[in-house]
Amino acid sequence: MSESDRTGKQILRVTQTGTTSTSDFVAAEEPLELRVRGRAISVTMRTPGHDEELSLGFLISEGVIRSADDVIDIEHCDRNDADNIINIKLKPEVHVDFERLTRHVFASSSCGLCGRATIDSMRTLFAPIESPLRVSREIISSLPVKMRAAQPLFDATGGTHAAALFSADGELIVLREDVGRHNAVDKVIGYAATKLLIPLTNHVLLVSGRASFEIVQKALAAHISVVAAVSAPTSLAVEFANENRQTLIGFLREGKMNVYCGSMRD
Repeated sequence: MSESDRTGKQILRVTQTGTTSTSDFVAAEEPLELRVRGRAISVTMRTPGHDEELSLGFLISEGVIRSADDVIDIEHCDRNDADNIINIKLKPEVHVDFERLTRHVFASSSCGLCGRATIDSMRTLFAPIESPLRVSREIISSLPVKMRAAQPLFDATGGTHAAALFSADGELIVLREDVGRHNAVDKVIGYAATKLLIPLTNHVLLVSGRASFEIVQKALAAHISVVAAVSAPTSLAVEFANENRQTLIGFLREGKMNVYCGSMRD
C-alpha cells in the first residue's frame, strides 16, 4: 500500500456516546485516460497504482492485444502534471479497430454493456474455454480467507474491491485492489501478461463483489477457467459463462458456495 492509493481526511465521528473530531483514510479515486498510438480510447476512474498493468489488462480484455508481446512501450505523458494519461505504443502489425473500441467503451461506461449488439460483439472476440482443469471444493473454499488477508487498502479504508488470481492448488499469484472491481480484474490480467502467464486456463479468479457479465468476459479474454465471487452473479454472467465453458461460483463464503455452471471442475 502506498500514499497515492489512500488519502487522509478530517471527519466528525458520531457514536451513541457523542462526537469526536478525528481523521480517517479514504481510498483514492482519480481519472486515468488511456491512449493507443496517441489516440484517446477510454477514461476510467481508478485507484492510482499499477497503471501499466491496468492498461495491459484493459487492452487484453477488449481484444485489442493478445499478449504483452504486442506492446512496444507504455508511457506516462510527461506534459500531464497529474500523471493520469497513459499512451500505449503497439507494434505496427497490430490492427486496432478504433471505431469498435470507442463505441464499446462508451456503451460499457454508460449502461453496463446493456446493448444486445454490444454483448454479441464481445461474444465473437474470444473462443470458449478448453481446459481439463479440476479444482477441489476444499481449495475453492479456502480462497476467500487468503484474499481477505491480502487486502491492506481495504483494511485502511473499507472502500475498495479486490481481484485475486490463484493457482489450481490454491496458491495466491497476485491480488490487486481498486475502487472499481473491473479495474482490479484488469490489473490482475495485466500482471499476468507481464509475467507471460496468459493463457490462464489453469487458474482461478476470485473477486470481492458480485460477478457481472463484464467480469466474466474479462476472465474469458485471459482464458480463465474458474471465476468465483463472494457475492452474487448476474443472469447474463451465468449465461455467458455457461456458453463459454467457464465455471462460475457465487456466494463463496464461510465454506459455502453456489456453483451456477461448470460443476464438472469441482
